[in-house]
Amino acid sequence: MSASLRWAWAEIDLDAIDHNVRLLRERFEPAALWAVVKADGYGHGATDVARTAMAAGAEGLCVAFVHEGIELRRAGVDAPILVLTEQPPETAPHIIEHRLTPTVYQRPFLDALVAAEPVGLPVHLKIDTGMQRVGTHPHAAPSLADAIVQRAPAVRLAGVFTHLAVADADDEDSVDFTDQQLETFAKTLALLPPVPAIHAANSAGGLSRADARLSFVRAGIAMYGISPGPGVDHLCDGLRPAMELRARIGHVKQVRAGSRVSYGLRHRFDRDTTVATIPIGYADGVPRRLSSVGGEVLIGGRRRPIVGVVTMDQLVVDCGDDNVRVGDDVTLIGTQEGPDGTTERIRAEDWAAALDTIGYEIVCGVSKRIGRVPRRSIDN
Repeated sequence: MSASLRWAWAEIDLDAIDHNVRLLRERFEPAALWAVVKADGYGHGATDVARTAMAAGAEGLCVAFVHEGIELRRAGVDAPILVLTEQPPETAPHIIEHRLTPTVYQRPFLDALVAAEPVGLPVHLKIDTGMQRVGTHPHAAPSLADAIVQRAPAVRLAGVFTHLAVADADDEDSVDFTDQQLETFAKTLALLPPVPAIHAANSAGGLSRADARLSFVRAGIAMYGISPGPGVDHLCDGLRPAMELRARIGHVKQVRAGSRVSYGLRHRFDRDTTVATIPIGYADGVPRRLSSVGGEVLIGGRRRPIVGVVTMDQLVVDCGDDNVRVGDDVTLIGTQEGPDGTTERIRAEDWAAALDTIGYEIVCGVSKRIGRVPRRSIDN
């Protein structure tokens, strides 16, 4: 939806994406960087992010589903695109038509690809080294790799990869588990024919484990300027958040001490105060219970609490004695400068910590009802 049609929008700083890709490339060297743009670029807009990342030196793109790859192709994106999981067999002709690189870990899907009569289709073999989600078992990997090689010239084995389950944690058990995954992966690779690309690291693994970087790192959340998790927060210096969630005040009123607000009337005002209604709610990606865990917004450069239950399309903020007006700027995620020149910031990670979730869920949860406004940093 166009951001010009309502007083709530998300600003996407493409220069921050550019900066983060260049910074991560430097940290990952000599490994390359492939940009993960699934889930509409983690809510940032896949096409704009893909173009920016490739211009900044990414060597390829990763998506979760065939339709995500097709959308990029239809937008004119010509980079290599790896689909990270096996897809329904009926998608095989679309994979070939749109020059996508499929992931294989079961023979029926390999059979479906070959039946669609490709020529030299690159495929990546995924090995489950312990996450127990998807991928072929290490013991089965050699025979499946041989099956791919034997199906030439229809397909070719272009890559082998795995996924790390706890690279974002730094406790001893997690580090040991990552060690075990990488060891299993290395032992399995020794049994396979040579391939052009091997990869294991996501953002967390790329930041924390030099031994996991291999041919390239699949950079997802870090590329958007968000920490993959508390265990690697200290490795995220220099990354710049790319999304700011903004709105304008839609209504202002004075309320009396003792009165209550929003569904369930769960919040009671302990004094006379000014409240502002903001036209954004849980259907837009603001979690319904954010107010109950200390959620705040920035108005006039000051933190103001969300009060009462967040509703589908609106939320209410206690502005105290501030002289706020309809149309005033509101920052839900991002920065805002106050009248004294100081800057306040609310991060996606702040919401995530309060809600016992992860930054990924926060930015991916900003819905399509919120228009995205790509912009360039004024200092870049």
